[in-house]
Amino acid sequence: MKYSIASYSFHRALESGKQDMFGYITDCKEFGCSQLDPWNGHLVPLIQETEQIRAGADPLVTTFSPAGLEYVARVKAAADAAGLPIGSLALDGAHIYEPTPEARALNRASAYRWLDVAHRLNVNSIRIDSGGTADLPDDMFAIIVEGLKDIVQRARALGIRTTIENHWGASNVPVNLIRMLHAVEGLDLLFDSHNFAPGLQEQGWQLCVPYATDVHIKTFRFDEHGNEPDVDIPRVVAMLVDAGYKGCWGIESVPRDGDEYGAIRKTIALIERSIAAA
Repeated sequence: MKYSIASYSFHRALESGKQDMFGYITDCKEFGCSQLDPWNGHLVPLIQETEQIRAGADPLVTTFSPAGLEYVARVKAAADAAGLPIGSLALDGAHIYEPTPEARALNRASAYRWLDVAHRLNVNSIRIDSGGTADLPDDMFAIIVEGLKDIVQRARALGIRTTIENHWGASNVPVNLIRMLHAVEGLDLLFDSHNFAPGLQEQGWQLCVPYATDVHIKTFRFDEHGNEPDVDIPRVVAMLVDAGYKGCWGIESVPRDGDEYGAIRKTIALIERSIAAA
């Protein structure tokens, strides 16, 4: 089984200073991962620089500073030394829809900066968010489609896939997500087993599993048997297997008890049992 750990699974360790991007690489190596799936929040110097850029004289600049790019080069060298390719880089703060053209332009510039980082890291894919709202009126949809097409085209020219995730805003409503996938040629789906709007998880599983090119299996807690009592992980894994999913099994555990490392181990074991039973 090929598996990876979305770096948000370590967000508490990151916030506490117990882990940084280089520690994440080391931890993924020790867990036996096949690839790295960092969230851009783990690239802390670039997040800090993003805040400075947005507050500065040229908020639409499309590349990071030489110091920022030197940090990117060190991350790439560490990943190479660990023998771990970077699968998906999840981009927060670069979503497509905002109510004003000015806000959208700031986010688009941020997306371009992160695309440059993704290219330098030789990532396989980036995850971009749609933004927007669940009702998704036609004018909002048109803006989202235009933006997604722009990102897909630019990423493709760099040899990078673009994925959208059922995450927040308009994209955690299954019918909205399918509508976007149909409207934007070359847009792939990062399927999260949990992140659908309340009451829409079953519809999300039914409609979206066949489109999954990448996955996040999400866990929150475990019973005495190592199962997730709130989510039928074996069932969604079986659905993915039946749909022909053969990609890397991405883990995004957010344990309510705070034990990030223990939750990752339990999630790996749960996915392995689920695949064996599928």
